[in-house]
Amino acid sequence: MANQKETYKEECYGDAVREHLVEFAEAGGYEAIPEDERDEWFTRFKFWGVFHQRSGQEGYFMMRLTNANGRLEPGQLRAIAEVARDYATGPVSNPEFGDAWLDLTTRQSVQLHWIRLEDVPAVWDHLEAAGVTTRSAGGDTMRNITGCPVAGKDKRELVDAQPLLDRFQDEIRDDDALRNMPRKFNISASGCPEGCAQDAINDIGLEPGMKRLDGETVHGFNVRVGGGLGSREPRTARPLDLFVRPEEAYEVVRGFVELYHDHGDRQVRSKNRTRFFVDDWGTEKIRETLLAEYVDGDYHTAGEDLRDEYTYNAGRHASDGRADHVGVFEQYDGRHYVGLSVPVGRISAEDALELADLADEYGSGEVRLTRRQNPLVMDVPESRVDDFLAESLVSRYPAEPNPFERGAVACTGTEFCSLALTETKARTARMLRWLQANVELPDDVEHLHVHYSGCTADCGHANTADIGLFGMRARKDGEMVEAMDIGVGGGVGEEPSFVEWVRQRVPVDEVPGAIRNLVQTFAAHREAGQSFREWVGEFGTEPLVELVEPEETDYEDPYMDDAKQSWYPFAEADEEPQSASGTADD
Repeated sequence: MANQKETYKEECYGDAVREHLVEFAEAGGYEAIPEDERDEWFTRFKFWGVFHQRSGQEGYFMMRLTNANGRLEPGQLRAIAEVARDYATGPVSNPEFGDAWLDLTTRQSVQLHWIRLEDVPAVWDHLEAAGVTTRSAGGDTMRNITGCPVAGKDKRELVDAQPLLDRFQDEIRDDDALRNMPRKFNISASGCPEGCAQDAINDIGLEPGMKRLDGETVHGFNVRVGGGLGSREPRTARPLDLFVRPEEAYEVVRGFVELYHDHGDRQVRSKNRTRFFVDDWGTEKIRETLLAEYVDGDYHTAGEDLRDEYTYNAGRHASDGRADHVGVFEQYDGRHYVGLSVPVGRISAEDALELADLADEYGSGEVRLTRRQNPLVMDVPESRVDDFLAESLVSRYPAEPNPFERGAVACTGTEFCSLALTETKARTARMLRWLQANVELPDDVEHLHVHYSGCTADCGHANTADIGLFGMRARKDGEMVEAMDIGVGGGVGEEPSFVEWVRQRVPVDEVPGAIRNLVQTFAAHREAGQSFREWVGEFGTEPLVELVEPEETDYEDPYMDDAKQSWYPFAEADEEPQSASGTADD
C-alpha cells in the first residue's frame, strides 16, 4: 500500500497544483484552505516551491526558487531582491540579519521566508517576468540541477556542461510526465577539474572523464548514481562503469530518471531515496536495465577517472588548488569573475540589490551561485577588478575572507524548519566571530570547513565538512538545552568520505571551546602543508575523542533554550505569534 503522500500526489500534483494554489490565494490565502485538507495541499504546494513554515508560524511560507546551475541572468538577482524587500518580511526581526533577506542554498538556488500565500501570485508575476521560476523547486521532483557555477566561463574546464544542464532543465525537469518521482531527485554534471558540482552526493552525477575512442581522445563524462546525505545513512554515488560523450549524456540521464520513476520504492519514504535503490538493485543490474530498456545506442565502459584533480570541498591544502570559488579568477576570455563570501548564505535584500547594481556596473550583470552559498559576479574586465574590490559591499562580503567565514555553511534550522532540532544561522554567525577572535590557525590554512545542520537530514552538508555539526538536544544543569554532535574529517574529493562522529550531544555553549581545542591540537601536531582532513586521516579519530574536549568559555549563546518550543527563536517570551493576516492565533 502506497504511503499517504503518494495518495495526495495521485489526486493532484505537478503543473495542475498551480491553479489550485492561485485559487486559495485569491480566496484569502492560508485561511481559505480547509483545515482538514492543509496537510495534503501543503504536500502539493512544495512542487511549486511553496513550503508552509513550521508550527507556530501558521500562514507564512518559505518560497524556493530554481535556476539551473546557479545562473542568474542580468536582471534576475534584482527581481529576486525586490521580491525579498517587498514580500519577505516577518512579524519579528532576526537579531543578526534584521528583516527582508534571502538565503543562498547548497543547491545553487535561493530561498525566501515569511511569504504570505495571498501574495504568491504577485510574487510569481514579478519573478517570472524576469525569467525566474519556482516550479519543481521542492517535493518529490527533480530539484535544482547543479554543476560547475562557472561552466562556459572557466578557462580550465574540460567540457562545457552548461548546454547539457540547460537541456536537463528544459526537457527533463519541465516534463510534467516526470513530475511525480518516488522522492526528491538530484542531478548534477560538471566538466571542470575541481569537482565543484559535488557529483558524489547526487542521485545521478556526471563527472569529467577521458577515453580513447576510434583512435582519438574524447572528453566526456563518467556516470555515478545513488549518492546522498541524511538520516545518518549517507552514501557516495557509485560508478556505473559507463562513459558518455557530451551528446550522449542527455539520453542516459533521462533514462536513469525514468528507471527510478518506474521502479523506485513508493511504499516506505524513509528508504526510497536512490541511494537505497542502488543498495537494493546494485550497479550491475541498474546498468543492464538502463542500457537494455531505457536508452538506445552503444555505450562504453568508464573512461579515465579525473577525480585525482578534485579540490573543491575536498579537504586538501590550499596549495593543491581552489576549494571554492571565493576570490578573483580569470575566465577563458580574459575577463574575470569575483566570488564573494556570504557567511551562512544569508544576504539582505538591500545588499542583494546593491550586488545586482555592481554586477551591472562592473560586469555583464550575470551573477552565479555556488554550492557553498556564495555569489559570483561574472565578466569583470581586468582593468576594473581593483575598483570592484574597493566597493563597500565587498568589505561586507569579502573576496578574501578569514578561514572560518570562508568555510562556513549552515542550513535553515529551527527558525523555520519543522525538522530541525536547533537554531543554526544566527548561532553560526555568532560562533564565527568568536572563533576568528579566539582561535589561531596556521598561516598556510586558508579555509577550514565547518558545516552545521540543524538535524540529521543534513541540508547543511555536515557530513562533508572538515568539522561537521548536527543539531541535537541534551540536558545541562537539569535543563533541556540545544546541543550538537561533532564530527571530523569529511570531504568529497578523489576519495569521498564522511565525517566520523567524535562527540555527541555537546551543549551549544561548549561547542566553540571544543572546536578551539580541536583546532589547537591540529595546529600543534600537523605536518607542514597538511590540511585538516589529511591530518585527521593520519592522526586518527580515536585519540580525538579525548582531545575534542567541550569547554565553557566567554562565548555566550543566547539561544540555549530549546527553540523548538518557541513559535520563533527570536521572539520575546511574552510576544504572541502573529498569523499572516495579522491576528493572534488561538
